[in-house]
Amino acid sequence: MKRIPALKVAVFVACVGPVARLVWKALHDALGANPIEVITRSTGTWTLVLLLATLSVTPVRKLTGWLDVIRFRRMLGLFAFFYVSLHFLTYIWLDKFFDLQQVAKDVYKRPFITAGFTGFMLLIPLAVTSTRGMIRRLGGRHWQNLHRLIYASAVAGVVHYVWLVKADVRVPLIYGSVLSVLLAYRAVLWLKPSWPTRRHTTSPRPASVLRNST
Repeated sequence: MKRIPALKVAVFVACVGPVARLVWKALHDALGANPIEVITRSTGTWTLVLLLATLSVTPVRKLTGWLDVIRFRRMLGLFAFFYVSLHFLTYIWLDKFFDLQQVAKDVYKRPFITAGFTGFMLLIPLAVTSTRGMIRRLGGRHWQNLHRLIYASAVAGVVHYVWLVKADVRVPLIYGSVLSVLLAYRAVLWLKPSWPTRRHTTSPRPASVLRNST
């Protein structure tokens, strides 16, 4: 239990690291010939990494029994939203200079931007309702149902990446494979309670045996 605060600090530093590195490179004019592309790719990549890390919390908790890992999910999710916001801000500011009409055309006509924008929009209500106060206001069940939008957002993010690179899709497919495993794991958990149980044909055990087995 005493290790949790130290681990939270370590996770926080690890999550801040990529943007700190970008800032350092920008200050030292080390972003290369196309700094906008470097910033866009980096923030987009870390959005996906952190979304997958957020979705990994539940499987890790259930498979390892490490219950305290749940304490990191909110931080990871908020950092995913932070990086996707930087990703979108880079596009709308440095690439489009806040030309909202041009942005709207891109969202409508360019499928990879449509997918990315959809993923970004789906994360907004999750970030807004991430506080304990909002959990109480919405109620646990409604809050949980709302936050399942992260699955659709992660899928949209992977699709955005695949359609963006077009030719060499090996890296985005790695992200897609990890996401598929995480979603398949959840599908198994959801379906398991509804699986038919096998009926035993053997005679019932004596009541004394049943009492001793509980």
